[in-house]
Amino acid sequence: MNKVIIQECTDYSIENIMNKINNGMDKLGGWGNFVRPGDTVLLKANLIGPKSSDSAAVTHSEFIRSLTRILKNMGCTVWIGDSSGGAIAGISPTAQSFKVAGYQKVAEEEVAIIKNFDKEGVFEVQPKGKFKDKMYLAKPLIQADVVINVPKLKTHSATIYTGAVKNVFGCIPGLRKGMYHKIAPDKEDFGEILTDIHEGAKFHLHIMDGIVSMEGDGPTAGSPYHANKILISTDPLALDTVAIKMLGMDIEEIDIFTSARKRNLGQWNLDKITIDGDYNYKSLPVLNNYKLPKRYKSTKTRNSKAVIRVVDFFKTRPVINMKKCKACNICVESCPIKVIDIKTKKIDYDQCIECMCCHELCMHKAVELKSDNALAGIISKLSAR
Repeated sequence: MNKVIIQECTDYSIENIMNKINNGMDKLGGWGNFVRPGDTVLLKANLIGPKSSDSAAVTHSEFIRSLTRILKNMGCTVWIGDSSGGAIAGISPTAQSFKVAGYQKVAEEEVAIIKNFDKEGVFEVQPKGKFKDKMYLAKPLIQADVVINVPKLKTHSATIYTGAVKNVFGCIPGLRKGMYHKIAPDKEDFGEILTDIHEGAKFHLHIMDGIVSMEGDGPTAGSPYHANKILISTDPLALDTVAIKMLGMDIEEIDIFTSARKRNLGQWNLDKITIDGDYNYKSLPVLNNYKLPKRYKSTKTRNSKAVIRVVDFFKTRPVINMKKCKACNICVESCPIKVIDIKTKKIDYDQCIECMCCHELCMHKAVELKSDNALAGIISKLSAR
C-alpha cells in the first residue's frame, strides 16, 4: 500500500501520541489489519547508542511507551528491541543504551520485554543483491508475530538522511555492523545491505517518531528540531520519500536509496504515493529552516562537472576535538578499518573510508566535521551568518 499517513503531534504527551497513532492507523484500515489479541509484537526502535530520549538521537521513550500501551490494550505481548552501534572496551553498548534512553523503565512500567539483539541469537538470510555472503539477523525478527519498525526522523553526516529504510541496520547484532561498513564504504553499496535486510526480514508497519527530529550533522551530533510529525506507512521507501521531501530534498539525491529504488523495495515516485492524515499531497508540509548535513550538496545536476567540483571543494572530514574527548575510545574501537590512533586520536585520512562511524557513535560530540579546504571553511562560516 503506497500510502503515507502524516499526523501533527506537538509533544510527547502519551494521550496525544496514542490518539494520533490510532487515528492514523484508522486511515490504513485499523489496527485489526495488522495485529490480533495474543500476538507478540516487536517494536524495533532506533537506539543508536547510550543517548537520552531528549537528545533527539533515539526514538523517544514516551513514543515507545505509547505504542506499547496501545498494543497491550489490544491484548498483545510487546517486545522492545535493537542493537546499538559501536563498542566500548570491546563490548556493544546496547544494554546501557536501553537504560539511558529510558526503555528499560518503560518496559518495567508497561510490562513489556526488552530484547537486546546482541544476546538473542541470529537467523541466516541469503542476500539477493550485490553481496552474496550469508547475513545474520537478530532472531526476535522471526520469533515475533508482528514487527513494527519505529525509526527517528534525522539527518545523517554520512548518508545525509536516516529513517525507515536505514533504521533496520540495527537488526544486525553487535560488532558485526562494522564489517558491513568496511565491505560497503560506498553509499550505494551500503544501500544494498539495507535492502537485503528488508528483504530478509518482514516488517509489517513503519511508524516514525518525527515529533522532535534531529537536524544538522546527525545521527547523534545534530540539534533537536521540533518537526511535530508522526509518519505511518506499510512502505518504508514511500515513508522516507515523503519525509525527505519535507526536509527540502528529493530521494533521488541520496545514494543509499539507489538499491531500494532499483530493487522495488517500495514506492519512491511522490506522484504515486497517497498522503493522508492531517495532510494530503497538495498540502505536504515543509520543515522550514531545517539544517541539512555539512556534506550535503544538491546533486540534482549531478552530471555537471561544475557541481561535482563544488561538492569536492566543500568536502568535510572527521576531526577529533581533544578538549571534548572523554577517552572512551568508542571511535577507535568502532572504526571498521582501524585508522584512529588510540593515544593521539589522529585519523589516517589516506586510509579513511569516510563511513563517519567515529562521528556517528561518539556520544560526547567530540568528533567534529571540518572542511579539508581552508577557503571553503571560511566561505561556509560567512554563509552561515
